[in-house]
Amino acid sequence: RQALGEDAIIIFRLSMLDLVKKGSTFQEILLLAQAIENAGASIINTGIGWHEARIPTIATAVPRGGFAWVTKKLMPHVDIPLCATNRINEPLTAEQVIADGYADMVSMARPFLADPNFIQKAQEGREDEINTCIGCNQACLDNVFQAKRASCLVNPYAGYEKDLEVKLPSQSDLETMNVAVIGGGPAGLACATTLGKRGIKTTLFEKDEIVGGQFNLAKRVPGKEEFYETLRYFRKQLDLNNVDVILGKEVSPDDIANSSFTHVVLSTGVVPRNLNIQGSDHPKVIGYTDVLQGKVKVGQKVAVVGAGGIGFDVSEFLSDPKGDLTSEGPQAGIAKEEKIKEFAEEWNIDMSQGERGGLLAKKGTDFHASDRQIFLLQRKTSKHGKGLGKTTGWIHRTSLKNRKVEMIGGVEYKRVSDEGLHLSVKGKDMLLNVDHVVVCAGQESNRDLWNTLNEDDSRKYFLIGGSETAAEVDAMRAIDQGTRLGLKIETANTGDVFNQPVSTSFKIFSAARRLLMKD
Repeated sequence: RQALGEDAIIIFRLSMLDLVKKGSTFQEILLLAQAIENAGASIINTGIGWHEARIPTIATAVPRGGFAWVTKKLMPHVDIPLCATNRINEPLTAEQVIADGYADMVSMARPFLADPNFIQKAQEGREDEINTCIGCNQACLDNVFQAKRASCLVNPYAGYEKDLEVKLPSQSDLETMNVAVIGGGPAGLACATTLGKRGIKTTLFEKDEIVGGQFNLAKRVPGKEEFYETLRYFRKQLDLNNVDVILGKEVSPDDIANSSFTHVVLSTGVVPRNLNIQGSDHPKVIGYTDVLQGKVKVGQKVAVVGAGGIGFDVSEFLSDPKGDLTSEGPQAGIAKEEKIKEFAEEWNIDMSQGERGGLLAKKGTDFHASDRQIFLLQRKTSKHGKGLGKTTGWIHRTSLKNRKVEMIGGVEYKRVSDEGLHLSVKGKDMLLNVDHVVVCAGQESNRDLWNTLNEDDSRKYFLIGGSETAAEVDAMRAIDQGTRLGLKIETANTGDVFNQPVSTSFKIFSAARRLLMKD
């Protein structure tokens, strides 16, 4: 304060909930806050959890405004403004934090990557146009930890503002171009809205009665309700940018041949890969789409085949204490008190802050155990969920571990019979006496329509999203591909694919990591 003078604003970030063993007590945090105030700080910003804390603090698993109560507890004890943080991603949450006395201010970061016009839209009453941060960390923090440029899954312009500029095509192109986007999943939505934003005549076809594709499955998994917000945003953008949307229509080759479309973008997504073993047609064998759409009543003993992202999603749903698929997005404002308490209980957070570090003693090995017996299986011998997000994968593994989901690797699948799933693990035969076998064994690109097209005609054809590459059903890649194609479609040639460039720093990082692992 002496160095800066009285007019400068000094913000001190204070860890108010350490979430590590032997961390601070609330009384120690209070004494430190008062000392910081007396030393001349202007504002105290809330820090939640050390980097070493093995509790989610900013990921989607955290309810909206799920740590605002921490700031509120300190409010009566200091006179300078306190700033609340963590999982405040939409205007009503921020408003409620201030209006209900949780804090004097709020601080946000990732929401401005998702939508740099967040504040302006909120001021103008256009909240339904905000591209909401879903707390996935995939393109921001995960990228940073791999020496990649920070960006955003739902907003690929973030970090690439000079590379991805929305420009109007020439008048000639505007008058002649007529684009069909076939498939309303993440890639198709990104492409169609980008084309519409540029004034290009665009029609989006979707065979289902709602747009969303794989997001319509993801949004139903408990803890992934924020995907409802992304779909709300895209639906609004389709409307604002005058994209014609035709639902319930499966486009045929004849439809294209008899149309006036000059460009055809296929974003037809993926189809689940089948389980190719004896008995794969047994009634016990069900697909993940049927599970996540609530079409089947899953038994109490379950084998989940495949431990990629979808295998984890299915396991988390099946092991969820409530066992309900979500049917709506997150509540506006701060999450319900009941939901925040459930989260705290699941992760052993002491909301009274009577214990050091805000951690409760664990309540026994079976406290969080699922009512179902679940086996999460994979052919690989590597760690389950190795391909999940760097900053969130541990959350999913820990959650399933706490729920007593048994993870088995190095599996060779033999057959399915009335007895259950027969398999071999490291050469030892096993029988899992399960009620159902849920197949999450990856996906394949849906190119049925692409394979029937006549690429010799005058139209230009493109593949994006899962129909271009099915690996891991990557929404980040899908939205990025759709956006980049939409920005340069008039100069693109049939079959061109536009991906986010790989930086030199990432190449160096990857090479160094390979060398270290070899050593």
